[in-house]
This record gives sequence, structure tokens and C-alpha cells, in this order.
Amino acid sequence: MSAAFEQNPLDVSSDPEAVWELRLYVAGQTPKSIAAFSNLKLLCEEHLAGRYRIEVIDLLVNPKLARDDQILAIPTLVRKLPDPIRRIIGDLSDTERTLVGLQLRPRRT
Repeated sequence: MSAAFEQNPLDVSSDPEAVWELRLYVAGQTPKSIAAFSNLKLLCEEHLAGRYRIEVIDLLVNPKLARDDQILAIPTLVRKLPDPIRRIIGDLSDTERTLVGLQLRPRRT
């Protein structure tokens, strides 16, 4: 097998120049929304330092934006880049689940 095919398909963070575009959908300043942003910020600083952008979208202010990313629950994190798009629902307090969901860490078998 050639080396080109040996790369781990979950290793989307292998490009040190790649900027991750993340959208966090919330509804106001609820405890879950605040926790989700705080948890996301910590995770990004630890695993993507200097390589991420977080856009917080408050659906109380602009509810029409929920349609674009098919948001059914809040808070929801959407990874826009790198491809493929990924969604994680909740306050992101389960770090392992969040890392696997973002494909920053392979799923344990």
C-alpha cells in the first residue's frame, strides 16, 4: 500500500496551517450556552491554538440562521471547516466526546 493511502482519515488536523471555522448556535445567555462557549474556547486553545475561529450565533436575535445549518437543538456546535461538516449538540462538557466529534481524536474501539 502506498504511503498516500496510509494517512489516518480522522487526522483532519494534520495541516498545521489549516484554520478551523466553528459556529456555536445558542439561544441567549443560558447556563448551557455559556458553558458550551467556555468549554469550546478551552478545547480550541488546547488543541487548535492560533488555528481557529469561533462564530457565536444567538438564535433569539436571528432565528432564521438555524435553517442554514439544520439546527434542531441548542447549544449546537457546527464545524464548517475543515470538511466534512460536523455537528455536536450539548454544552461540550464531555471533552472526549467533543474531540471525537470534531475528529481531533479517533474514536476508541
